[in-house]
Amino acid sequence: MNVFDILGPVMIGPSSSHTAGACSIALLAQQMADSPVKDVEFVLYNSFAQTYKGHGTDLALLGGVMGFSTDDKRIPKAFSIAEERGISYRFIEQPKIRTFIQTLWISILPARADTLILSAVNLWAAEKMRISRINHIDVDFSGEYSTLIIIHYDRPGVLAHITGCLSEKNVNIAFMKLFRETKGDIAYSIIEFDGTLPDDAEDQISLNPYVQDVIFIPIQRRI
Repeated sequence: MNVFDILGPVMIGPSSSHTAGACSIALLAQQMADSPVKDVEFVLYNSFAQTYKGHGTDLALLGGVMGFSTDDKRIPKAFSIAEERGISYRFIEQPKIRTFIQTLWISILPARADTLILSAVNLWAAEKMRISRINHIDVDFSGEYSTLIIIHYDRPGVLAHITGCLSEKNVNIAFMKLFRETKGDIAYSIIEFDGTLPDDAEDQISLNPYVQDVIFIPIQRRI
């Protein structure tokens, strides 16, 4: 554990897990969608479903998908801001499902892309989270590092191309995993790395004909 695990993040409260953690998850989803949100549905399980109104989880989630960070003073006004922006939103409660204590699904319809469906687990206080599914494919990453999500066909040579591009740009990979449902079909390569991503790295990776999309998520500010 580090000092931020003990003290928690700088945030709009009241809860580091149900408010700040929820905001971090939703902000990451918004970054993955890569365009303004038109419509969003939040499915809240167990602890989230039982306490989300009192802990401000609903405000934090809605603020996150509008791009607000955990310490953004606009979070308490998220409902009115969403209305001004013409964003449709729904909260669905699933209070007695056998799953992790704090789990949610976020389904986003961005302005310039297909629907993004993301499942996340908020493990404990101080914004600890895991992303466990993207568009019905099981994945696993934390958002604690700068992250590349590369959607591609599962073909020989694609991973070599990706790692070669990053090596040429001196990107230091911390973790790399590939997730797929079926051999030869769509796969998600999740790469977590130190530092920033050079401006042209995404374009270089996209040159491979089997790469469908490249999403860069910068590390979220902790303090």
